[in-house]
Amino acid sequence: MTPSKKYPWIVVGLLWVVALLNYMDRQMLSTMKPSMMADITELQSATNFGYLMAIFLWIYGFMSPLSGIIADRLNRKWLIVGSLFVWSAVTFAMGYAETFEQLYWLRAAMGVSEALYIPAGLSLIADYHRDKTRSLAIGIHMTGLYMGQALGGFGATIAAEFSWQKAFMSFGLIGIVYAGVLILFLKEKRNSEIEEDVNPVYARSSFFKGLGVLFSNIAFWIILFYFAVPSLPGWGVKNWLPTLFSENLQIDMSKAGPLSTITIAASSFMGVVFGGVLSDRWVQKNLKGRIYTSAIGLGLTIPALVLVGFGHSIIAIVGAAFCFGFGYGMFDANNMPILCQFVSAKYRATAYGLMNMVGVFAGAFITDWLGKSTDAGNLGKDFALLAVIVIIALVVQLSFLRPKANDFTDNKM
Repeated sequence: MTPSKKYPWIVVGLLWVVALLNYMDRQMLSTMKPSMMADITELQSATNFGYLMAIFLWIYGFMSPLSGIIADRLNRKWLIVGSLFVWSAVTFAMGYAETFEQLYWLRAAMGVSEALYIPAGLSLIADYHRDKTRSLAIGIHMTGLYMGQALGGFGATIAAEFSWQKAFMSFGLIGIVYAGVLILFLKEKRNSEIEEDVNPVYARSSFFKGLGVLFSNIAFWIILFYFAVPSLPGWGVKNWLPTLFSENLQIDMSKAGPLSTITIAASSFMGVVFGGVLSDRWVQKNLKGRIYTSAIGLGLTIPALVLVGFGHSIIAIVGAAFCFGFGYGMFDANNMPILCQFVSAKYRATAYGLMNMVGVFAGAFITDWLGKSTDAGNLGKDFALLAVIVIIALVVQLSFLRPKANDFTDNKM
């Protein structure tokens, strides 16, 4: 493999670490609550702790479209470097927080800085992998998010062994140092090799032109819908599966938590790799290959949600969780590649920013809804009901998405 062919995969590797840090730094707070309560007494209130989690979610969601617009207009290398540096510095600063108010505003700043990464990172990978490797590259990058989510739990281990302050400072310092690594090795694609995608007319266009182009594209509305709907069970599984494992299997949360998260992480890891390889090969023979691969993944989540909701044996529930993770991984690996079939490279970061926003807001809604469902004793039943809306999204996806190219390059957009 020549250096020019190796570098697109080096980009995936470099950004894989950024994705890991992105999710790890945001997850650490939830795992270190018991250690922090002794020093910051306000955290003993579940309501106050909820405020910390919510401020990040809402700011992250509202910032996502804006971060996409910015990524489509600025040098993505420096946007990624700056984003990583700032959220890592915020993580480091959280180790010095002494009051709830300080934690609150630092968490808000993290929401702004972390939102800037995903649209820029995914669009950069999509530009480097334009044909036969796009889904696999995106899928491998997504495994970094899964790994970061899993490793976030080690913050609690460091906090227990040393202190929660040192946990924040240690992980924050790692990110700050890694930002320097990116400065040395990460390269922007658009400004060097595909300048034809960015012309002077576009550069002088309205800041919000991308939004107008996207919202006049019917295919984008369909993509937005079928991305948002599966995000409901996706976030539901992320936030409530340990509780469901504990209730349905009647086991302690100390066992249910690791069992559920390891099952989902491992199966999702395999799903994104399998879905990436299958999609990249299928699309060479059929332009709907990426859509069909994504649809198979969504299809796997439907019986999985029913079994997760109503199963009471460890084989049924763990098997269903594995099936869900594998299918959702196939879905995850193909969202940006499918978007690339309908949206010009000039607006992809903006488009994914909007998709990220609706996904996060769907997560905020479903987390609250399943919380009330848990209090009412209906968590399993409502998990199973989520299968119905996934069926609707699947039908819409297969019926209305008809790509005309593997890589949309209409310069008139």
